[in-house]
Amino acid sequence: MTKVVLSQKADSGYDDVTGKVYHFPKQYLRAAEEAVGDACLFYEPRRGEGGVSSGRQAYWACAEIKSVRPDPRDPNLYFADLEHFLPFPKAVDFRRADGSFWESKLERADGQVSKGAMGVSVRRIPEEEFSLIWAAGYNPALTDTSLGEALEDPWGVREEQAEFERPIVKQILSRPFRDRVFAKLVRDAYDSRCAITGLKIINGGGRAEMEAAHIQPVARNGPDTVRNGLALSRTVHWMFDRGLISVDNDFRLLRADALLPDGVDRLFDRSGYIHVPADARAQPNPAFLEWHRENCFKG
Repeated sequence: MTKVVLSQKADSGYDDVTGKVYHFPKQYLRAAEEAVGDACLFYEPRRGEGGVSSGRQAYWACAEIKSVRPDPRDPNLYFADLEHFLPFPKAVDFRRADGSFWESKLERADGQVSKGAMGVSVRRIPEEEFSLIWAAGYNPALTDTSLGEALEDPWGVREEQAEFERPIVKQILSRPFRDRVFAKLVRDAYDSRCAITGLKIINGGGRAEMEAAHIQPVARNGPDTVRNGLALSRTVHWMFDRGLISVDNDFRLLRADALLPDGVDRLFDRSGYIHVPADARAQPNPAFLEWHRENCFKG
């Protein structure tokens, strides 16, 4: 198996489904097929469609390539089906702090970027270089003590030069690890503020009194992405999971009033709406909100 970097523009003209499907030209088929069953990194280039320079030029997520299949509509295109997708809490710039490249093949002899190598949409990457980018991407979640006690670090994620003793794919399957990263993504997006009450409470130990809630639970195939998350206080989280409250696609709070405890409405924002991040890329996805209304909400 081979590890690869998948280059994906924010305004890609391909039929990508973030975290689920990657759409690519036939010229990259061999590299994609070699990577089936192994982990991949996602890279967002600087130039988007039409040559507009608006991309982050950074690595921003990891996943596993489950399978590769042809696009039935076009013999020159293929799909890579993904699983175990998990964004980085903070995108990793394509250059290190010292100006060198994480991917050695991107650097020309004169130290400048190889535009030819950078333009390869599905590019193979050595195990060691992949592991270092992976560690840099997830390290913020492991070292953030405001999320609670640090996780044990059996794979050396906190040590940039560490050699990994277990395959990356097995690491991204670890539930404690994924929960930690998800909590970091949601807490930072909501600035540690409960989406329902609007309250931001920090305890004496510097920890936020909020929990990262999945809108569509992991046990029901919900992903660990910020758009499937809400920052909620513990009491509100309990009500949300039990379907006593929900949210419509305009972020209006829905209530099963007949089932709510007396006086609990004092916790809710008087506007009738929830608080969501200003960045649309971090706001709840309507598909997950709809799933919660149809499968959990008792109103």
